[in-house]
Amino acid sequence: MTHPLPPEAAGRLRRDAAGLVAAVIQQHDTGEVLMLGWMDDEALHRTLTTGRVTFWSRSRQEYWRKGDTSGHRQHVRSVALDCDGDALLVRVDQEGAACHTGERTCFFTDLGAAVDGGSDPRDGETGTAEDERGGWA
Repeated sequence: MTHPLPPEAAGRLRRDAAGLVAAVIQQHDTGEVLMLGWMDDEALHRTLTTGRVTFWSRSRQEYWRKGDTSGHRQHVRSVALDCDGDALLVRVDQEGAACHTGERTCFFTDLGAAVDGGSDPRDGETGTAEDERGGWA
């Protein structure tokens, strides 16, 4: 069987134990994060070659193309791999709601995190220190 992805792309993906990689779906023009789905190599291949987002359903164990039943299609504008190779950013033009609940985005539940703009959420943790590059160890 031939591999559905070019070797350079397939070699950079870091899949989980089930062979999947997380795909963050973002509205291309506003930057709004719409949803998170899962892709294996075949779903990514279909996404790249058809211009429509295809996912692997972990619950149904089958491929599904966003919008085929709801009409809420996702038209691919770009696909990028993160620096670790374990997540994809798929920028789309979303038709209608992205969430199966009918909401525009799946991220509509606010957990009420306090944001004061001045403190680091890691303050008070032990064993963390800012490294010389400005990042956190």
